[in-house]
Amino acid sequence: MSPDTPLLTVQGLDVDVAGESGMTHAVKRLQLAISRRETFALVGESGCGKSMTALALLRLLPDAGRIVGGQIDLDGEDLNRLPESAMRGVRGGRIGIIFQEPSTSLNPVMRVGDQIIETLTAHTPLRGAAARARAIDWLRRVGIPEPERRIDDYPFQFSGGQKQRVMIAIALAAEPVLLIADEPTTALDVTVQAQVLDLLASIQQEMGMAVLLITHDLAVVKNVAHHVALMRGGEIVESASAEEFFHAPRHPYAKQLFEAIPTFDKRGVPLTEQGRAAAAEVGKSKAQARPAGVVLDVQDLKVHYPVRKGPLRRIVSWVKAVDGVTFTLRAGETLALLGESGCGKTTTGKALLRLIEGARVSGRAMLLGQDVLSADRRQLQRLRQDIQIVFQDPYASLDPRMRVGDILDEGLESLRRGMGKEARRKHAAQLIERVGLPANTLTRYPHEFSGGQRQRIAIARALAVEPKVLICDEPTSALDVSVQAQILDLLRELQAELGIAYLFITHNFGVVEYLADRIAVMDGGRIVELGQAESVLLAPRQDVTRRLLAAVPRLHFGPPEPA
Repeated sequence: MSPDTPLLTVQGLDVDVAGESGMTHAVKRLQLAISRRETFALVGESGCGKSMTALALLRLLPDAGRIVGGQIDLDGEDLNRLPESAMRGVRGGRIGIIFQEPSTSLNPVMRVGDQIIETLTAHTPLRGAAARARAIDWLRRVGIPEPERRIDDYPFQFSGGQKQRVMIAIALAAEPVLLIADEPTTALDVTVQAQVLDLLASIQQEMGMAVLLITHDLAVVKNVAHHVALMRGGEIVESASAEEFFHAPRHPYAKQLFEAIPTFDKRGVPLTEQGRAAAAEVGKSKAQARPAGVVLDVQDLKVHYPVRKGPLRRIVSWVKAVDGVTFTLRAGETLALLGESGCGKTTTGKALLRLIEGARVSGRAMLLGQDVLSADRRQLQRLRQDIQIVFQDPYASLDPRMRVGDILDEGLESLRRGMGKEARRKHAAQLIERVGLPANTLTRYPHEFSGGQRQRIAIARALAVEPKVLICDEPTSALDVSVQAQILDLLRELQAELGIAYLFITHNFGVVEYLADRIAVMDGGRIVELGQAESVLLAPRQDVTRRLLAAVPRLHFGPPEPA
């Protein structure tokens, strides 16, 4: 085969999905070509057809989906014409895939080594001790320490980044010619993301493999892709080399996405057309909202988990998840809490809401003059009117069996007992309108909404009791760039209007640069650096801060910068 001949060629691919309202054309007349050693990025918003395209390549469409036209040619063979028995040899053998969420992709009751060996047994001649030796070798190659010991561990014994590395080992075990990486770094912090991307690049060059990267993270695409195809509504609307795509995008939709990316330079400026219109109407912006008095004063917060051993389960040591955290938060201020996975960010947020179980929690957290940590049950219920949380995954935090109206009413009835039923109903309707959702939202269930809409519902629920402090725990990490921009504009507008203080827990530095007034960097359960956003971002004092900033993928638009 000529080196210029594409490894994968897709021509005129059409995928239909049956739904309650009839057939939906999920993928329309899709065409692409990927060469060996090339990284081809397929980008676009949620629901545009990216993942459906990947599943079609592997013939793994859901029951309601089917390929109705087109040709998928892998190394000279049309996959659409292969019988299912032959496709089983392609999946995992010639084409590997890494899914977005390793926790749901790995079998929780199988040792990770057995999961790698399963792939080796299905697609290579290796058996027994030879297969186990190769599995250990793959764990070593993807950077798992002590692979001879860890091969017999279960997925729950690994961190999020390590689980993603195990997924990569499984996907690459049979040395496929094509790797499909579907949002492989979305849930990872910047340093682990950088490690995973470097790992994929080195193995790609070593094996001569082609990579189809599916993502909505344009900064990652800019750093690793050779070619970019932009999807919208099931169609590719622009396809170009990565350099051309980022320096001179042709399609208006590409330019719209670039405008929606939060950066330091856009601080105080809305990211969306709706946000700009709202700001013009209100006549004020976040930049004009001056932080006022202290609403939350946290002193020496500690969260220690016991380690128990022996038949009597005696405590032999303590895991210091949070170990002496101190900070203040003012009305109308956004404090970003940053750090690598496992540093204690989320544990800090949950401790402030008394959502921690099985741990020893100490210190003080004065919310408007009253200590949340020592409050009794009645006092805590009253304090929870003033401090609320928005979690990363709204689908997991919204009860799927309850209508949205009942979800909002539940919090109002519990925490604002002075409101009558009719007043609560009107307040819920106003909240739904305030977060930009249609009036019929109240009568529908969470599963009927997109990820961005569900996050708006979660924000409405948190705002229902009119809190003084809102803890935002990775509220935009799973959202595509345009939906993220809508949520950030909404948070800015609400803060300017209501003076809410935000504790923003995230690993997304673009969001931090755009939104934060101050930044606190955590490492090993402690805050190691705290200061104004500009000084921390531009002149970091600590090595961990510099390491985090160095790992952030950056975007530059327009002509190439001079050397």
